[in-house]
Amino acid sequence: MANGKNLRQLIKAGTSGDATAFRRVSEAIIENERQKQHHLLANDLEQILYGEHLEQASKNVHRLIPNAPVDKERGLSLLDIKQPQRALEEIILPESSALALEELLEEHRRSDVLHSYGMKPSGKVIFCGPPGCGKTLAGEVIAFELDRPLAIVRLDALVSSFLGETAANLRRVFDFIAEHSMVALFDEFDAIGKERGDSGEHGELRRVVNAVLQMMDAYQGQSLILAATNHEQILDTAIWRRFDETIEFPVPGAKQTGQILKLKLRGVRRQFELDENELINLFANKSGADIERVVRRAVKRMILRSQEFLTIKDLENALARENQRTLQQGGGKCQTATDTLLLKGSC
Repeated sequence: MANGKNLRQLIKAGTSGDATAFRRVSEAIIENERQKQHHLLANDLEQILYGEHLEQASKNVHRLIPNAPVDKERGLSLLDIKQPQRALEEIILPESSALALEELLEEHRRSDVLHSYGMKPSGKVIFCGPPGCGKTLAGEVIAFELDRPLAIVRLDALVSSFLGETAANLRRVFDFIAEHSMVALFDEFDAIGKERGDSGEHGELRRVVNAVLQMMDAYQGQSLILAATNHEQILDTAIWRRFDETIEFPVPGAKQTGQILKLKLRGVRRQFELDENELINLFANKSGADIERVVRRAVKRMILRSQEFLTIKDLENALARENQRTLQQGGGKCQTATDTLLLKGSC
């Protein structure tokens, strides 16, 4: 159970009404119980601490934010709006990228100071890097830290088979996010921002890119616009000038790999140290999402086999399974949103 110091801090924070201190001490107690392998108790405490708050916050989002616009052709919602749940400490990035993210947050937290000097925080930011390296997670983290809803633009609904309807859907999205204060994430942004000079591209795609450029130029709304792409090399050159900042999300290096493993193996009993070269080399050139999937698979096997400790061999076996899964998927990937714009169909 919690030690005397934590209990005194918890009661003091509760009686004084200091919600920030109460949450911080509560999280420390939960982490302490998890390190003692009291996982059921730690899970129960987390549910008590976060459960009702998140449920109420979700209700507040739906109450305060009107229904998202829909595609007239199919009636699909153009945005998925949700209450973010992942905080800054849950994302591991190289120092330069982490600093850029923190500077962006500071600009928005202290926007009143910037406004007093006739300046404003960055309103349009593009994330680029390989898949699984934290771009979508960063969008959720930013929304959480700024206490705003996260609106993810649904490209499957945005892209229409009707001539001109895709641009009309874009207009509905931009009008909506301009009216409300949220974090709007355009994932797979290359689907609507591809280079117009490519002679092989369909005329409709060029019109969509032109519409994106015009709407971004004219945008003066309340929301922070984030765009994420895995294929920055195919973006139209004019797109880059529309963004205030660019943040890179590279494949984790050795240092970041160790930090990700520390985060994902928190509270798991193991027979190895996290800084062992054998372990770090095992995950060389793997994305953060890859590492998380491998760790989750290995821990599941450990639990189901009633093992007391996790071993490097368990991680090796899980990694082999993950590599096999990746190879199998490589032979039959679904078409991208860009392909969908040119040829409607399903995989």
